[in-house]
Amino acid sequence: MEKAVRLCFLGPPGAGKGTQAEMVSAHFHIPHISTGDMLREAVREQTELGKRAQAIMERGELVPDDVVTGIVRERLERADCRPGFVLDGFPRTVVQANALQGILEDLHQPLERVLNLIVPDDIIVLRSTGRRVCRQCGANYHLVFNPPAVPDRCDLCGGELYQRDDDREATVRRRLAVYAEQTAPLVDYYRARGLLRDVDGNAAVDTVFTRVLAAI
Repeated sequence: MEKAVRLCFLGPPGAGKGTQAEMVSAHFHIPHISTGDMLREAVREQTELGKRAQAIMERGELVPDDVVTGIVRERLERADCRPGFVLDGFPRTVVQANALQGILEDLHQPLERVLNLIVPDDIIVLRSTGRRVCRQCGANYHLVFNPPAVPDRCDLCGGELYQRDDDREATVRRRLAVYAEQTAPLVDYYRARGLLRDVDGNAAVDTVFTRVLAAI
């Protein structure tokens, strides 16, 4: 039986955690667990959780620990996570990291590696503010790196492209400040436990992925 691959990505919002996590997920055939995607889905569906989280996310602040931790526990308990998983967007605080450790101890599935993507703030602002999403099919574009063939229209379905509220510059900079204050301490937390590997994320996607695999 192959060794389980249980990973977590750290790094500021816009560093490329989601992209790299998807590639790792496909490479190792393990679930990509994105708390951001789960929360945005709840917002779209206007569930009680979504209504509670929406205003917080639009301010660029963190959703309360108890809400996010509950979502993550429920997801990690599913059978498809037994061969491994890659976490993206969780934990974001030391409190959440301690909660995650408790969850994984209960499941007898210890974390194997924590990958810290390092990207300068100015590059992150450029990446984030240029993102556009199709209102109809959810396809992603970037005004600089992956522009649509027709401005403001999806190549796949012709739907309108829009900028998410949490991709606006003021919100992006607020999220970076929140990260520096509340999430960056996780680097020390996991480094002290021997799990952390730094990865230079300021490069082409495939180059960063090669670095990620080397770090794993």
